Amino acid sequence: MARPCRWRRICDEPMYRRFTPDGIPAVQNVELMFDEYEAIRLIDLMKYTHAQCAAQMDISRTTVTEIYESARAKIADSLINGKTLVITGGHYRLCGDVAPCCPHCSRRTVSSQQIIRSKGENIMRIAATFENGQIFQHFGHTEQFKLYDVENGEIRSSEVVNTNGAGHGALAGFLSAHHVDTLICGGIGGGAQNALAQAGIQLYGGVSGSADEAVQALLTGALSFDPNVHCNHHEHSEGHTCGSHGCGEHHCENH
Repeated sequence: MARPCRWRRICDEPMYRRFTPDGIPAVQNVELMFDEYEAIRLIDLMKYTHAQCAAQMDISRTTVTEIYESARAKIADSLINGKTLVITGGHYRLCGDVAPCCPHCSRRTVSSQQIIRSKGENIMRIAATFENGQIFQHFGHTEQFKLYDVENGEIRSSEVVNTNGAGHGALAGFLSAHHVDTLICGGIGGGAQNALAQAGIQLYGGVSGSADEAVQALLTGALSFDPNVHCNHHEHSEGHTCGSHGCGEHHCENH
């Protein structure tokens, strides 16, 4: 049996996701995974050794070498052959939110009064319930949303924001305060759906898999979702878990 792939720890997702050659039409893309980006950042920019990089990313030194060599080959292909470099996806997890994971980590302890990023007039902001790169499956227990700013059908920027303990009834207000127009999620209860509707937020429920891929599918009209998704959440009790989260007598239904 093949060994399971170990999640690669990264400090944060890159702010800039696409680099295109100037003056010529780029007909091909090169996709650099987030863990490859992180290896380049740590080794080439921060001057980490491969051993230090391995400890930081919580993987073996051999795996770091493989990731690093793959990343450099992709960057060379982009530079030399005039291909668009797109940084996206991969098998990764973000570092913890309680404290920085390294001296240069961009993720800092955030107070309950988060800085809310403004939104341009022609920008659509899409939110996805988020956990380790995937669509989190219970809206009311969402600890993070990933926000995507979209213009002319293309993602211009994205960021992960923490809900700071907000739950169920408060999450619609949280999204509204962050100027969200559209939400992609897994299971969601009727009360939350009503709150989102009152806030003018378009809902796409019953979605699973990669958050980035779900947003791209939405932008191309290929997103598979369930307009009648429903999530019943009752009182907490022993002996039942929802994914990796204890959540009592709980079940999500697609009617």
